[in-house]
Amino acid sequence: MKALIFPGQGSQFPGMGKNLYDSLPEAKNLFEKANEILGFRITDIMFSGTEDDLKQTRVTQPAIFLHSVIQFLTRCTFQPEMTAGHSLGEFSALVANKSLSFENALSLVSKRANAMQRACEINPSTMAAVMGLDDSKVEEICATSGEIVVAANYNYPGQLVISGTKPGVEKVCELLKSAGAKRAILLPVGGAFHSPLMEPAKKELEQAIVNTEFGNPVCPVYQNATGLPEVSPVKIRENLILQLTSPVRWTQSVQNMVKDGATEFFECGPGKVLQGLVRKIHREAVVGEVL
Repeated sequence: MKALIFPGQGSQFPGMGKNLYDSLPEAKNLFEKANEILGFRITDIMFSGTEDDLKQTRVTQPAIFLHSVIQFLTRCTFQPEMTAGHSLGEFSALVANKSLSFENALSLVSKRANAMQRACEINPSTMAAVMGLDDSKVEEICATSGEIVVAANYNYPGQLVISGTKPGVEKVCELLKSAGAKRAILLPVGGAFHSPLMEPAKKELEQAIVNTEFGNPVCPVYQNATGLPEVSPVKIRENLILQLTSPVRWTQSVQNMVKDGATEFFECGPGKVLQGLVRKIHREAVVGEVL
């Protein structure tokens, strides 16, 4: 079975999507529609902006979504039998399985980006990547910090990202190193994504999600909040609301996709990060990309 997977924030690069815009009239039309929906010419930033320009949250998230979804709509030659996306990528996955329209998903992504930016300004916070410790040990140490620090991204066994207040994450990193972690590195991010500190963004985004029409999907989506397949529009909506303050259960999602019959994983969007993660979770999986 073929699974289609979509990347999240961090996979952006200057010039992203320009080849699609220049070579495919359908892609150009979708990019121009996106400029209208967003109210600014995101294509100018994507195609000609600097790395710093692309790091602006209001730009980064819709840019990655657009590259991923337009690539899927114009280049993908098969209908996936299951989909999943890492964090932001879940919105792309919901377009691919027809739960959300292109327009509605882009509108939600834009609202999500702005809400997360405001939440970051309310609570100065950060994230860190931890390698070489069991997930349960990392969770245990996070719970002893006396601060808000939680597991945020279960990327693959032995690699977990934590999220929380700056003092808390810094303290936990030192404790993790003392406990035997190979590395515990602060990440250059603007806030504590997928943690309780995103509660203001969750509340802001929730009403927009509730007011958005969700269709019946053509295949299951394996959602971040649970790692489980969903086909119910009601459950998909509920899990999407939980996503901002819940961890990204990527390890569990891939494991469940394999258990349910996935043998080929195709990454759609900028970069190849997810292909590497899938290989580390399931060595026998065939991985590739939608070109």
